[in-house]
Amino acid sequence: MIRLFNTLGRKYEVFRPVNKEVVNMFTCGPSVYQRAHIGNFRTFLFEDILVRYLEYAGYAVHRGMNFTDVEDKAIREAGMKRTSVRKLTDVNIDEFLQEMSLLGMKIPDYLPRASECIDAAVDIIKHLLERGIAYWHKGNVYFDPLKFPGFGKLYGLDMSKWPKEKVRFHKDTYSGIQWNLGDFILWHGHREGDPNSWKTEIGWGRPAWNIQDPSMILNYFNETLSLYCGGIDNLYRHHDYTLAILESVRPYPMARYWLHCHHLYVNGKKMSKSRGNIYYADTLLKKGYSAKEIRFFLIYGHYRSKLNYSDEDMGSVAGILQDFRRTVSLIGKRAAGEATPEGESARKLRRFFEERMDDDLDVRGAFDSVTRYSAGLDISALKAGEAAGIIRALHEIDGVLRVIF
Repeated sequence: MIRLFNTLGRKYEVFRPVNKEVVNMFTCGPSVYQRAHIGNFRTFLFEDILVRYLEYAGYAVHRGMNFTDVEDKAIREAGMKRTSVRKLTDVNIDEFLQEMSLLGMKIPDYLPRASECIDAAVDIIKHLLERGIAYWHKGNVYFDPLKFPGFGKLYGLDMSKWPKEKVRFHKDTYSGIQWNLGDFILWHGHREGDPNSWKTEIGWGRPAWNIQDPSMILNYFNETLSLYCGGIDNLYRHHDYTLAILESVRPYPMARYWLHCHHLYVNGKKMSKSRGNIYYADTLLKKGYSAKEIRFFLIYGHYRSKLNYSDEDMGSVAGILQDFRRTVSLIGKRAAGEATPEGESARKLRRFFEERMDDDLDVRGAFDSVTRYSAGLDISALKAGEAAGIIRALHEIDGVLRVIF
C-alpha cells in the first residue's frame, strides 16, 4: 500500500488514484530560457521514479509535462543572444530531451509548449473575466486572489496579512522565497517592441507564466488529476496561482495529491551563475562518472530532503553503486538457465524494496535494504535457479531505479 506525503494538508495519505483505470499526473517542466542543470534534474528524476514505481505497482500512468517557452526570462535571454525566442527554446528543449534519455528517464506522454496553448489560455481568461475574478488594467489582465475562496491553501498562506489597498504584480516570475501579496498578472497586453505577441479574441498580447500551466493541463486532462508534482520553489506563489486559476473555471479540485521535491545544493549553497557553481550532466560526465552514477546520485536521498553535491559526496555515492553492481555480477555468474519458482531470497528482496518505496518513495532506504540483504548472501552456496530468481527480481526492481544493470 503506497503512502505519499501530500503537500495539500501536510500529511501522509494512502495513494488512491482518482481514476482507477489510469493515474493522470502533471509535472512542472523546465523553463526553457536556459539549459537544465542537475538541480533541475533532481526534481525530474524524482518524478521519473514516481511514475516507474506506480507502474511497478500495477498502475497505468499518463503523464504530462509542460515547456514554459513564452515568458519574460525567455524574451530577455533571446534578446541578449540576438536570436528569436523560438530558436532559443528549441535548442534548450532538444538538449533537455537528450539529457532525459541519457539519465534513463521516461519521456512523458504529453509535452505541450505554452506557445501551442494560447487559445486555451485566452478561453480561461475570458471565463475569469466573466466571473469577475479577473479584470483589465492598463491593457493587462490580473487575477484577484481575494475573489477565490481558500486562496493559498496549498502553501498555507495567512490571508490576514493581505494588504487592504490594491497591489498588482506585473512580472511573470519573481525570485526569492517570499509571497507577492497582491493581484498577479494573467495576460500581457501588447507593448511596442515585444517580440512575442498573438492576435486573439481578447486582443494582441501573450499569456503570463502563471496561466500557462492551466492552459496546458486543460488541453489534455478533463478530470481531477491524481498527482501534481514540482520543485519546492513552486510552493511560493506558482502552484497556488495555478490551483486558483483552474479551480475557478472547473467545478472540481485540480489535483488529489501534491508532491514537491527539495533543492539540490552544491557544497552547501544553492546553485547560481554568480557563484559559478552550476553543474550540468556533462560536467559530471567529464569528471569520469557514468550516466547511471549521475542518476543514482540524484535519486539516492529522500525527495523531500535537501541533497548536497560535493566531489566527495559524488565519489562516495558512485562507489556504493559500483560495489553493489559487483555483487550483482557475482550473483549473475551463479545463475544458469531458467529461474525456478520465486525463491525465498527473491521474495525478500522484493519485500524489502517495496516496504521502503511504499513509504513515500524512500529510494535510499529501499536501495540500502536491497544491498544489505544481497551482501549478506553466501553467493558461493547459491544454487543456479535461486541465483536466477534473484537476478530476475533485481531486474524488476531496476525497472524503477534504472541504475543496476
